[in-house]
Amino acid sequence: MMTMNSREIGRLVLEAMLLEVSATPKPGLVDRSNSGAHKDMDFFTFMRSAASLAESFAEFSQEGFAGGVLGIPPAEVFPSVRRIGVEAEHRMFAATGGINTHKGEIFSLGLLASCAGYLAGAGHDVTADGTMTLAGEMCAGIVERDFAGVREKSPAMMTKGERVYITHGITGIRGEAEAGYPCVRLRALPALREYLAEGMSMNDALAMTLVHIMAHAQDTNIISRHDMATAQEVMNTAGEMVSRGFGLEDIAGLDREYIGRWISPGGAGDLLAVTCFVHALEQ
Repeated sequence: MMTMNSREIGRLVLEAMLLEVSATPKPGLVDRSNSGAHKDMDFFTFMRSAASLAESFAEFSQEGFAGGVLGIPPAEVFPSVRRIGVEAEHRMFAATGGINTHKGEIFSLGLLASCAGYLAGAGHDVTADGTMTLAGEMCAGIVERDFAGVREKSPAMMTKGERVYITHGITGIRGEAEAGYPCVRLRALPALREYLAEGMSMNDALAMTLVHIMAHAQDTNIISRHDMATAQEVMNTAGEMVSRGFGLEDIAGLDREYIGRWISPGGAGDLLAVTCFVHALEQ
């Protein structure tokens, strides 16, 4: 693929965010039909939030682009990327009245936008595999750094991710990013490609792909809201659907069940947005 500029990369990130929330049905998640297992947000909350972040993702890609042009080691670009992420979260909360709609996507899409920008700045082709591989290099050591000393914190001061790590040893999105997004690379992206090749619409292909993600991603959002047993149940159910075959009707039924049980696979939704972005890089 030809190299891209920062503006194009930022546009593709925004598109990915909009595609993710628009895909319908999604079990327990906000989509065009309902608010999923949420009372404090809806489809329009996500629209406002995504619009507020458009400038941030241009900044992410520009930061990476500058690093690529100057030949700065990727790991040395990452602290600046995280600072942009903090500013992006402030914009999100200002747009949503304090509601967390996109915090997970800010981390992953911000990181990947920076990596795509870095590759472009260095004069390399911007590919899905190259971007995800560079993401692992850019945030190398993040799990060890972010969780160092967390056991000394009081439970009240811990984030949800820190509590899940302490209790279950699960590294969540940090571990996924540091590994170069294997769930997206090995599961979600191939599934999306296949569904689209079969002639499915983007909406239907994304809804189907989400189930593949749910089958393989340990969702810290479910663990935080419920427990490990519920998270494992969600993985098992999705895995069985993938094994036996399923359709949109099955997903809609699962949506109704998860709304009733207040289950929200938010981590899987974030990885669906990542899948949208890296797929767009291939086009």
